[in-house]
Amino acid sequence: MSLELTASQALGLWHQVALGQVRQDRSDLTLRQMAILLHIYLVPPPHTVRGLAATLSVTKPVITRALDSMGRNGLVDRVRDERDRRNVIIKRTVKGALYLEKFGDLIIDRGRSLP
Repeated sequence: MSLELTASQALGLWHQVALGQVRQDRSDLTLRQMAILLHIYLVPPPHTVRGLAATLSVTKPVITRALDSMGRNGLVDRVRDERDRRNVIIKRTVKGALYLEKFGDLIIDRGRSLP
């Protein structure tokens, strides 16, 4: 299925999704955090801090700060790689999967209301 949107419609959809997200009674993520979370859940694992930093073209501390925040919300977990203790593996959580499922549902709902 292909969806054709004008730039104005695409921005309107983004606006409606953003409004819907911040109106809900749960934490909203920064754009960077959302990009990281989507990457973790949509791209096959494993995911490491180093790998995410390279993918997003940011430093490892930037990824670490984002993961700290998402970890406090239970959206991701981090564990040491037993084969190489220098690496930190980012793990998906049930709460993170549910968060993104609800976010996807919000996009679908707002998309249906497009003119």
